[in-house]
Amino acid sequence: MADTMTMPPDAKARMRRDAAAKVETKTINLALQGGGAHGAFAWGVLDRLLEDERVAVEGISATSAGAMNAVTLAYGMTLGGREGAKKALMQFWRRVAHAGMISPLQPTWFERAQHNHSLESSPAFVFFDLITRLSSPYQFNPLNYNPLRQVLEQSVDFEMLREKSALKLFLSATNVRSGKVKIFGNDEISADAVMASACLPFMFQAVTIKGEDYWDGGYMGNPAIFPLIYKCESRDIVVVHINPIERNETPTTARDILNRINEISFNSSLMREMRAIAFVSKMIDDGTIDDGKMKRMLIHAVEGQDFMRELGVSSKMNADWEFLTHLRDVGRERAEAWLEANFDALNKNGTVDLTSMYL
Repeated sequence: MADTMTMPPDAKARMRRDAAAKVETKTINLALQGGGAHGAFAWGVLDRLLEDERVAVEGISATSAGAMNAVTLAYGMTLGGREGAKKALMQFWRRVAHAGMISPLQPTWFERAQHNHSLESSPAFVFFDLITRLSSPYQFNPLNYNPLRQVLEQSVDFEMLREKSALKLFLSATNVRSGKVKIFGNDEISADAVMASACLPFMFQAVTIKGEDYWDGGYMGNPAIFPLIYKCESRDIVVVHINPIERNETPTTARDILNRINEISFNSSLMREMRAIAFVSKMIDDGTIDDGKMKRMLIHAVEGQDFMRELGVSSKMNADWEFLTHLRDVGRERAEAWLEANFDALNKNGTVDLTSMYL
């Protein structure tokens, strides 16, 4: 082997170009679910994927916290490529934690000592949980204050993102009047669009955009898959799951029952779309239709249901930096394991058994 220390600079440059050319790059789309602070799990998944130059992202469909991750990643990548995206995501979640430091919703000293990420012992959380059941955000929050708007506006230049995003973006929100899903594409991306996608109606007033009111996109698309089918070239969709699909025990407390209802509701639209994808795939496999006349989608999933099931519903509102980085680290670990097990299958076949997981 030639001694690279004695090679001329042009020969070294050729070697680097040849090595880069041998790296097989596979293009995927991402589908990011919402889930409050649990969205830091997806941050970890994205952080790890950005480190792997074999994987390129074409489009992202996202909802709620997933929408915040999506616009932050796209903005950072537009400014500075993969490293810019990693830095932007880190800065965004640091700002979330800093905003959380002045919130009354804090873990108690006992919960911190036990590394319990729940807020259920916090007097502020108990009061907030009660008031959201007894009154509307139009009553207890008449000024419609949401600290995440300021965090978003500090983290993303939306005008720049609309003009030259490095990625295709599709953010889901629910139209309050019609009950239909609204997809905000690149030319409509704004702080309002992201806040609409993340607007939980028991906590915040509906977000008005061009005369229409919107609530959280999770009700009708968590996230929506069809934009990735119709508007992206890549057939591979990697779903980053935040909300557990299955739970082993039936909830018995009022809070846990409400949380499970929300999980089922927020997963329902995704499961319907996956059933449709499975139906089309079966028709192609059976020869009923030709592969090419309808698009065969290749579905993958990075998930941590075993981990997420152990987190209490109140932890979705816990913006403590220790908790957020713990979620990030778990997300990175799951993405690492997924890459090792499934990279070779990308652009060839799906790695999720749609029947067992979604049907």
